Amino acid sequence: MTVTVLPIFDTDFRPDAGLAKIMNERLRQAANALQDNHLKELVYQGQPDDDVVVYLSYNSKFSIRWRVVNDVPEEVEAFVAEVCGGLGYIPWKIAGLNVFKSKGS
Repeated sequence: MTVTVLPIFDTDFRPDAGLAKIMNERLRQAANALQDNHLKELVYQGQPDDDVVVYLSYNSKFSIRWRVVNDVPEEVEAFVAEVCGGLGYIPWKIAGLNVFKSKGS
C-alpha cells in the first residue's frame, strides 16, 4: 500500500508572515513524520497498488487536523485515526474539502 500524507497550507485564517512560515514548516515536518514513520506499517498491508491519502492542516486554534481523503478499508482508516489521535491531531470534519469518498461522508 502506498501512503501519502499531504500538508494543506491553505487555512480559513491568515497568520502573519513569520508565524505562517513556522506553521508551514511544522506542518511539513508532521506530514513527513506521519508518512515515513507513524504510518509505515500500512505499507505492508493490502495490495501494492492500494493507497491511502491523508490531508493535514490547521484548524483556527492552531491544532493539526487530519482526514483520509480516499476510499480505504475501515481498518486502515481506524489505524490512521488511532495514530493521529495518539499524536494529538484532531479529525478534520469539513464538507467543502475535495474528498473522493463514495461512502457518503
